[in-house]
Amino acid sequence: MDTEYPPLPPMQTGIKGRCPRCGQGHMFKGFLTLQPECEVCGLDYSFADPADGPAFFVICFACIPSVLLGVWLEVAFSAPIWVQLLVTGPFMLATCIPPLRPLKGWLVASQYFYKAEEGKLA
Repeated sequence: MDTEYPPLPPMQTGIKGRCPRCGQGHMFKGFLTLQPECEVCGLDYSFADPADGPAFFVICFACIPSVLLGVWLEVAFSAPIWVQLLVTGPFMLATCIPPLRPLKGWLVASQYFYKAEEGKLA
């Protein structure tokens, strides 16, 4: 490609699910499935391997408050199981699922921006 692309901040492009090189194309073709390449600039997304990073961040920052809510309901109100399911279940779904896509986009964009790759023995 002859076109020069200015470096774009990973936070700006990744959270929006945009291409980390041009900032225009879409990164995802489904909820969490990466496109094979950018439809605008042709960047091949085969370099991207966020692995379990998004799930780890969600577990650390979203699941812990959900568990704390459930424990608080039990200790403060001795809530029956149906109350736990009606309160903590939707809370957990609402705090765990929506952040997955922006986090994955941010990690993929960060890999591109910082040129992260698998380590090699010298």
